[in-house]
Amino acid sequence: MAPRPPFPPPFDEPSALQKVQAAEDAWNTRDPERVALAYTEDSIWRNRDTFLTGRDEIVAFLRQKWARELDYSLRKELWSFHENRIAVRFQYESHDADGQWWRSYGNELWEFDAYGLMRRREAGIHDVPIAEADRRIFGPRPEEERGRSLPFR
Repeated sequence: MAPRPPFPPPFDEPSALQKVQAAEDAWNTRDPERVALAYTEDSIWRNRDTFLTGRDEIVAFLRQKWARELDYSLRKELWSFHENRIAVRFQYESHDADGQWWRSYGNELWEFDAYGLMRRREAGIHDVPIAEADRRIFGPRPEEERGRSLPFR
């Protein structure tokens, strides 16, 4: 098996930043099959109160997520890294079928195999209702905003 770009572990700051940006870019496609390719075949996830194992469950979960979280747009930020682990904080915005906009805040812990595929993902997420006028995340991150932090609130 070939290493998964942008880099396999151990991570240094540039490679960890690239890994985080690659994950953000992939998730903003809202393409479950594409996103799932970054994970091992037997990857273990905790997403809020949902526990998943393997790419098939990840794909099914993401299909349901993006059917419910409409116009989803995400920003991730490197929090920390060590050897084969990365911690990120993130924010995303989406709206539900009733038109209510939400900003979701969270943290993720990632663990990678030797080839750079994520074998474990743990995510804690909290949702805050917002008015459409309060949105600040519009589609994938423009090139000129890469590397910038989002305000916490």
